[in-house]
Amino acid sequence: MCVHVAIAEPTGTDSAYNQRSLPAYIAALRSAGAMPIIVPLHERPDRVARLLAGVQGVLLPGSKFDVDPQRYGEDPVPECGEPDPSRTAVDELLLQDAFNLHKPILAICQGVQTLNVWLNGSLIQDLKTVVDHRPGRDVVEAHPVQIALGSRLANLVPLGFAAEPLVNSSHHQAIQVPGDGLLVSAVSPADGVVEAVELDSREHFVLGVQWHPERTYNESAFSRAIFAAFVQAAAVWEPRPIEESVPPA
Repeated sequence: MCVHVAIAEPTGTDSAYNQRSLPAYIAALRSAGAMPIIVPLHERPDRVARLLAGVQGVLLPGSKFDVDPQRYGEDPVPECGEPDPSRTAVDELLLQDAFNLHKPILAICQGVQTLNVWLNGSLIQDLKTVVDHRPGRDVVEAHPVQIALGSRLANLVPLGFAAEPLVNSSHHQAIQVPGDGLLVSAVSPADGVVEAVELDSREHFVLGVQWHPERTYNESAFSRAIFAAFVQAAAVWEPRPIEESVPPA
């Protein structure tokens, strides 16, 4: 069976950004054995629902926009970027579908921030630490990540890799308080910034990383392992009755 994965367009207002960023996600998914299903941000909810009926997994990509701080009960600071309401609306449809039916989720950069806020967590609106978390998209090894022992993510680190793998970095916000049911599975060791979270469930694959494994898919076995695990989880996914699911409070 061909594995279909829904991926939201990164933004609803910047087609040049979409054209620049989407190809890496698409290539990584295809290389891992999945068929990407792009979800346009200006479709009606019923059309999005029809698209989601035919997918086995959901990928939330990065974006040039920030999550609206009012969604986690804060006023925006001057350094906080503009939100993207159309992306927010589609992300919420994708997340609701995935949690209702236990579809696997891979959330990347702004995607993990969205996941966290949807699960009632909060964000740091603008990072000011000793680590440069946005050195540029061309920097492949920006800083190390310290991965929690026994986590789902720890099981994806290939043999022979460093205890603290180096990752790229392209963000100015990060998770402050993890959302309901999320476990911190990686941090930046120099400043404690949360770099990855995963759902506290062995039955439901939900993994979010703050870095961009799609950009280093060809160069990094760790990046390939992340996509492979996600696609494998989608390949064995079976529908779960909605009444058995427990949506976030």
